[in-house]
Amino acid sequence: MEKFTVLEGVAAPMKLVNVDTDMIIPKQYLKTIQRTGLGKGLFSEMRYLDDGAENPAFVLNQPAYRSSKILVAGDNFGCGSSREHAPWALLDFGIRCVISTSFADIFYNNCFKNGILPIVVSKDDLDKLFDDAERGANATLTIDLPAQEIRGPDGGVVKFEIDPFRKRCLVEGLDDIGLTLQKAPAIDQYEAAKGAEQPWL
Repeated sequence: MEKFTVLEGVAAPMKLVNVDTDMIIPKQYLKTIQRTGLGKGLFSEMRYLDDGAENPAFVLNQPAYRSSKILVAGDNFGCGSSREHAPWALLDFGIRCVISTSFADIFYNNCFKNGILPIVVSKDDLDKLFDDAERGANATLTIDLPAQEIRGPDGGVVKFEIDPFRKRCLVEGLDDIGLTLQKAPAIDQYEAAKGAEQPWL
């Protein structure tokens, strides 16, 4: 998993509330277990018109936000079914951080497991960040995970809380497999001891 320390990038505003995982990545994209290639389906029902052309009104189709790395979103982001394809699609598009006042629990956990930082802020702070994000190409935010700060284009700072273990995993780039591999010496020692005691295993 790619390490997450300091992220600087354009923030796209998405003021919709209750954006569920089916809106993030519709069901027709769930046939794959590959984590790559899903960016094209991200928000596809909002991004594309019925004829397949891009919807110019959708935020991620606007020139200023096509390369967004940060999404500033409305309340209860990621609700609905537990599909892990949702963070896969965000990551494949290039989004490494989502900021909201609240997230659905399963989506929130899946973000951490896939190298995306979900940040919970207060309503007042979210409103300030929406104002920053609506500046288009000038909507550059800096997400400093070690300092637990969001820095705006005018020098404003929003502090955020995060579980220390999850913070460590992101900073060190450790997913579940990486965490297990850190225990490899102890696992090898245990297996060697068990093999000596029970050679038929």
